[in-house]
Amino acid sequence: MNDNGNTTSQRWYREPWPWLLMLGPFAVIVAGIVTAYLAIRSNDGLVEDDYYKQGLTVNQRSARDRRALDLAIKAELVLGGNGDRIRVMLHARDQERLPAALVLHVAHPTRPGLDQKLALRAEGGGVYSGSLVPLHGRWHIALEDDKQEWRLVDEWVIERGPLLHLQAVETTGGLQVGASDEKGR
Repeated sequence: MNDNGNTTSQRWYREPWPWLLMLGPFAVIVAGIVTAYLAIRSNDGLVEDDYYKQGLTVNQRSARDRRALDLAIKAELVLGGNGDRIRVMLHARDQERLPAALVLHVAHPTRPGLDQKLALRAEGGGVYSGSLVPLHGRWHIALEDDKQEWRLVDEWVIERGPLLHLQAVETTGGLQVGASDEKGR
């Protein structure tokens, strides 16, 4: 079966087609190794180590949210200076029983290393202030009294404005805590 034609057969590794066919599986192997390396070396910041304990505290948090609604607590948060100062104006049904201090939790949605917990001191007349690392982007805000009896929560997109209104509001089917920032949502 030999044509007396002028065909020369080369060894397989000198042909381009086997190498082209092996390129796809080789790329998949390299991508798998890189993915495994990144999975081992990176931090899973969104996964809570104590997720079971976090789940058990849901009832406590909702009770504190209801307490804020019962007390008719509202707050206005204002960033000042270069974004490194915050002032809170707190309003409640019983203005004489305002707490001596507030605790403000500022949490980044995806990067827990940027979270801040601030103790805000009373200046009188329902005004509290404190210092923080300047904020940019979207943040989860939780404001509570120093005895952890009530809390207000919301989300704050700093670029929308330096003012955030917090209040507990009742909705059908449960309690929704939070309001809107300066431009509204």
